[in-house]
Amino acid sequence: MNYSEMTKEQLLNEKSALEKQYEDYKAMNLKLDMSRGKPSTEQLNISSRILDILTSDSDCSTEKGFDCRNYGLMDGITEIKPIFAKMMQVDPDMIMVGGNSSLNMMFDTISLFMTKSPVEGEKPWLEVKNRKFLCPAPGYDRHFGITEYFGFEMITIPMTSEGPDMDMVEKLVAEDDSIKGIWCVPKYSNPQGITYSDETVKRFANLNPKAKDFRIFWDDAYCVHDVTETPDKLISLMDECKKTGKTDLPIIFCSTSKITFPGSGVAAMAADENNMKVIKEKYKYQTISFDKVNMLRHIRFFKDIDGVKAHMDKHKSILKPKFDIVLKHLKESVGPTGVATWFEPNGGYFVAVDVMEGTAKKVVQLCKEAGVVLTGAGATYPYGNDPKDSNIRIAPSYPTLDELEKAMEIFCVATKLAAVNKILENM
Repeated sequence: MNYSEMTKEQLLNEKSALEKQYEDYKAMNLKLDMSRGKPSTEQLNISSRILDILTSDSDCSTEKGFDCRNYGLMDGITEIKPIFAKMMQVDPDMIMVGGNSSLNMMFDTISLFMTKSPVEGEKPWLEVKNRKFLCPAPGYDRHFGITEYFGFEMITIPMTSEGPDMDMVEKLVAEDDSIKGIWCVPKYSNPQGITYSDETVKRFANLNPKAKDFRIFWDDAYCVHDVTETPDKLISLMDECKKTGKTDLPIIFCSTSKITFPGSGVAAMAADENNMKVIKEKYKYQTISFDKVNMLRHIRFFKDIDGVKAHMDKHKSILKPKFDIVLKHLKESVGPTGVATWFEPNGGYFVAVDVMEGTAKKVVQLCKEAGVVLTGAGATYPYGNDPKDSNIRIAPSYPTLDELEKAMEIFCVATKLAAVNKILENM
């Protein structure tokens, strides 16, 4: 029954029943973790063969005879670029292959623009007073952490079912040249799992920012991470920018972190010639080359984009039952009460739940005391400040199926208990 339709007596009875369930869970002394989007051991195991690809007897040369064990090829081996080109929907010659972390490449790019503008004649961002960055929220806490570290004022952009509120984005960037960029996770956004609509991507390609050095940081982290048989489709931002003549707007990032091994994957970025000229100028002083042996290992493991897709089907078979468990509990336990809403994603790594306004912190606290660790309430907003105190990110990938069942039981009880208490307080 919907809590809003209950009498005070009914709510008090519900509270008593929920408290009894909650205390029973606390007595179990559980230790369950749904705080970060970490691949499970089962997922890591499907990539284990990559460790056997190269041995001391292996030929470590590229197709053109370059020895990957040595210095050189600062922007990565040619063979792996077509795979990333398909994943990021760009031309292979736009790609630079880096180390193991796309987040590191994002940080490096912001750091570069702090001291050297991507546009000749413009001030480095460090010299821009009151510099700002647009942050669609709920969003990725590590994105927000980067811009906060570099002293940007972060402006929250509400997320819609089609992506960021583009009316707000268009207006802000057209009026304020101190706004230097926007974070985007365009496919299966972190944490909601929303994929930007065709119209949203086209509006990004048509932006008219007042700042000549405004850049779209397009983090395509989940571009091949489908978990259902009806995956979302994201059109190419770079293709749309070619149509508008604004290929300087996007800088696109991607990695194999949740495809092979998070700590030992391969990252890449893509940009047009003008942006990449500035970026590579910096990297030539920063490094002689990244880990080409690891790049070679990955290309021999996957061979091509079809190999990546086949590998991702294995991930899907592991992840889909976990997403099903999360959604089942939300629908059956929380849904009838009307105290929370959520988006059902077709891929990615998270399910975001908006619990009753003013109760997210309490839900996270209750879960923690019952042995379930969640991402901190507020983490999906700039400065960790969720104005409604309602959004919670659930990361179902790491626990086992049995652990996840128990964790979701506790989450649902905590969500309902916090809501009942809130309603009673306001009566």
